[in-house]
Amino acid sequence: MEIVRAGCRPPTRSLDEERHQQRHGIVGRSHAIASVIGQIELIARTKSTVLITGETGTGKELVARAVHDRSAQRDMPFITVNCAAIPDTLLESELFGHVRGAFTGATGARRGKFALANRSSIFLDEIGTMNVGLQAKLLRVLQEREIEPLGSEHTERVDVRVIAATNKDLVRMVHEGRFQEDLFYRLDVIRIELPPLRDRPEDIPMLAAHFVEKYAHRIGKSIAGLDEQAMSRLVQHPWPGNIRELENTIERAVVLSTGSWITGEAIVPRSIRQRATTIPSLNLRQNVEWVERETIRRALETSEVKRQAAQAMGITPRALTYYLNKYPALNAAPRFGRPQISESAFEPHDEPEETRWNSSDGLARYPSDHSPIE
Repeated sequence: MEIVRAGCRPPTRSLDEERHQQRHGIVGRSHAIASVIGQIELIARTKSTVLITGETGTGKELVARAVHDRSAQRDMPFITVNCAAIPDTLLESELFGHVRGAFTGATGARRGKFALANRSSIFLDEIGTMNVGLQAKLLRVLQEREIEPLGSEHTERVDVRVIAATNKDLVRMVHEGRFQEDLFYRLDVIRIELPPLRDRPEDIPMLAAHFVEKYAHRIGKSIAGLDEQAMSRLVQHPWPGNIRELENTIERAVVLSTGSWITGEAIVPRSIRQRATTIPSLNLRQNVEWVERETIRRALETSEVKRQAAQAMGITPRALTYYLNKYPALNAAPRFGRPQISESAFEPHDEPEETRWNSSDGLARYPSDHSPIE
């Protein structure tokens, strides 16, 4: 096992006095990270398809590289493709290649990423952004282990381990018809779920120390470490941008610090997700409907019957039926991995009465003896 040490302690110690363990480039000692490293060790011995999930900034590409670097194909090139960064019109050619004259501007043949990854690994990042038509072609590659370059009449066999990653909810996308179900199951052979940084706060001091040393060395500064106030701010921040946000914050602090210690004033996270996830717009009606849909969706996903979902939301089954009629997509989409919630969960006397509407403001008015929120 390769050991790389890095670290930082409170102001009574220097960076070199105590250093920490890093495996596969992954820094941390938490149970969650130890579990991920254990999975990498087991998965690397196989050539099975891997799906890495997790929020933005949790290190999905780092884990993908770790799987490849510990595999028998470690001496072969590790091919990466960011599906979100390539236009749909070019992604097919990028993945599978093309022959001369396949399209306007194709003045010569070009090998695709899958051909370059033959007998090695290919990492498909942001797989959830791929359009449905290209998903079907990728499914064929996973099933048949052969590719067909754009404009060619012949196929080519490839021996490739596919590692895909996404920060999207693919299960939900399958239900919404935006991701092929067959492709999902082909990709979801072995799944590695990366925890958000807020779920592993014990790793924050170690990660911060690693980034301090990295950027201090890069810009040629002598930084002894972070003081207690700085470390306290790091541990208390929720880090919606995860490790990427933490790294940017540390780099900024190292660049702007004028002393040998990084102080609390230099720790200024610049998160945007808290604001982005509160309300979708300034339109009151849209905001109210968004809150209603999200609340009902989450309640249904965690409940076996509608009565249980209504109880979790603090409303009556009659009111829940009203909302499901208002947002039929919530009732139509099956819950993945759960039995379909049916109307039989209600008692006969709970059938909803007709909702009265006030034409002046367009807001629903419920029967006076059965308010939706009790």
